[in-house]
Formats: sequence, structure tokens, C-alpha cells
Amino acid sequence: MTDPSIPSLDDRITGSLLGAAVGDALGGPVEGYTPEQIAERHGGRVTGVVGPWNGAEWRTARPIAPYHKGDGHVTDDTLMTHALIRVYEKVRDHLDAHAVAEHLVPELMDRTVWIPELEAEALPLQRIFLAEKWIVTRLHYGHADPREAGTGNIVNCGAAMYMAPVGLVNAANPPAAYAEALDIAGAHQSSYGREAAGVFAAAVAAACLPGATPGSVVEATLSLAKDGTRAAIEAVADVAAAHRDFETALAPLRRAVAPFDSVGPDYRRPSLDARRPSRLHAIEELPIALGMLLVGEGDYRRTVLGAVNYGRDCDSIATMAGAISGALHGASAVPAEWAKQVAEASRLDLHAPATALARVTHEVFLRDVRRHEAHACAYAALTGGTAR
Repeated sequence: MTDPSIPSLDDRITGSLLGAAVGDALGGPVEGYTPEQIAERHGGRVTGVVGPWNGAEWRTARPIAPYHKGDGHVTDDTLMTHALIRVYEKVRDHLDAHAVAEHLVPELMDRTVWIPELEAEALPLQRIFLAEKWIVTRLHYGHADPREAGTGNIVNCGAAMYMAPVGLVNAANPPAAYAEALDIAGAHQSSYGREAAGVFAAAVAAACLPGATPGSVVEATLSLAKDGTRAAIEAVADVAAAHRDFETALAPLRRAVAPFDSVGPDYRRPSLDARRPSRLHAIEELPIALGMLLVGEGDYRRTVLGAVNYGRDCDSIATMAGAISGALHGASAVPAEWAKQVAEASRLDLHAPATALARVTHEVFLRDVRRHEAHACAYAALTGGTAR
């Protein structure tokens, strides 16, 4: 008998994907700016959906043009997330790097979808960033081995930002989510970018555990994360423990992650060491998302607004933070007015991908049970039915 006080798996899947999309849309218009610039531009902190940074000049204003960021439009984070869900719908099992080559590449270069930032039907390939175009370049044109195709790409949050579905398919099993995401991300990224993909998927899976808390999610990530990614999460979590208001946490969290962030202080002018493979560095987005989760005590609104007002790559930070908070609490945690605004402005049914992924998740679990039973029978035959 299920406990009605504990969100169901389907509810957590909906909450996570809805939370990720809404966070993405809220963060998009202030991406790349500092907290101080955001406050000056908006007369205070962002508290909901806002318009483009450059107003009606968004079509030509630099450095963002020609994307309509703002007004509730989701960005490439959500486009990639939904594309990965469609791959799960086709495969209906766990994914790997070869599934990226066989199914995700056609999703990016052959399937026309509505792209809110372009206000047009277009190929995802026409919107995604160069680090994601790499997938098509290496796998379709370069015929690279899918497991190695990510090597040579810039190291950023590109592979991590759309890994929430992996965590949800492996709900309540962080090690399995980590391993699957690492395999998938091998076709896209290397080094700490690939590591972040695994750790973010693990965080989403950990958030689905009954009784999960922000603290238990962070503990799960630390049990799996390696090298600079682990060190960055530790540093940010230590600082976050002293704050319960994102306003006071903004500068301390940035100082905590700065030694691990290769981009440097000026987000739009990356350092010479930016986005290169390293065992000492980490992407900025995931540790900050986890830090805001702790500061906001898992509350969706507080967590996501902290991520948005942090600035820098805040659409991806809010995507990750929103996915984890939504998985912790279910769909009701995401403010209904935000979800409605984003769905209508982006012309997207934000619930349909969750319904589709939930069906796949149940099917994959049953496949896993049968595989485990077959393994157990074989093990019993080999050992005379006794554990050694």
C-alpha cells in the first residue's frame, strides 16, 4: 500500500521535468550576467517570468541575438531534454553512447520542432550550441566511435544539462543513473563535463528516494563524484550550510566554486584555461545548483530563484536545480502560474514528455527485474544455491 504523503514515481517524474523546463525558462533571459547586473536591470531580484534583457531589440542586440530569451521561452536545455526522452521512447530500455549515434543524432538533424527562442518550426540543430552540434559533427559526419566521440569537445555543462531523464529512468538508484549517464555522455563530452552528467543524473535519482532530502541528495553525489567535481560540490555545500536566503549566499557560493571553475570571473570572456579537460576543475552549474538546493531547503521557488539570480549560466543552473527539487516533491511543488506561462509561451505540452518517460521507466524497471532474476538463477546454479 502506497503512502499518500510520499510523491509517487510518476508524480516525481512530472515534477522533475516540469521543474527543469520552468527553471530553464526563468533563467534564460538573465543568462550571462552578474547578480548585480540582474538587480540593476530588473529593479531588484527576478521573482518570476521576465522579458528579454534587451526588450524589443532582442533580434539584433549583441551578444544574444537572434534568440528570444525571456517571456517564458525555454532554451536548448529543455530542447535537448525532450529529445533524449524521445530516444528513450524509441529504445524503451537503458541507453548508451551508441543510442546517441543511432537515435539522438537524427532527433537533432532530421526532426522539425517548435523552437521558442526562434519563434519558428526548425531543426534543433539550428538552435543548439556548438558544444551540442559536436554530437552531429563527430557521429554523423566524422563517423567517430560513439564511446569516444566526446573527446576533443569543449568541456562545459552541455552533456549534464539534459541528463534528468537518465536519473528518472533509474529513479532511486543513483549508482545506476551515474553509470548510464557516463556512458551516454561519452558521445558528447569528456573529462569533468562528462563527470557532471553522471553526477547530475545520480542527484535526480537520489531525489526520487522515499524520504530524500537536499542533504541526502548531496551525500549521494559525493559518494559517486570524482576529482574536481567532488571537491567543488564539497566546497559549495560547506558554504551553503551557513545560508537560508539566496541573497546572502550569492557571493559566497561564487567564491566557493571559483577555484574549480575554469571559465573565470568574466563569463563572456572565458580564461585561457576555460573548458579544457582537467582532473582539478568542475563545471560551475552543478555544484551551484546543489548549493541552491541546500540554501532553499529543497523548496522549489526558493531554490530556482536562487539559481536564476546567481546569473552566469543560470538557465542551466536553474534547469538542474529545478529538476532535483521537482523530483524531491512532485509536480505540485512547481508554481502552477509559472508552469502555465512557460507552457503557453513556449507552445509546449510540458506534461506529455513526463507521461511518456513514466511509461518507459516502468517498462525498463520490469526488464531490469527479469534480468536480475535470470542472473540470480544462473548464480544459484553456479553456487549450488548458496551465497559465498
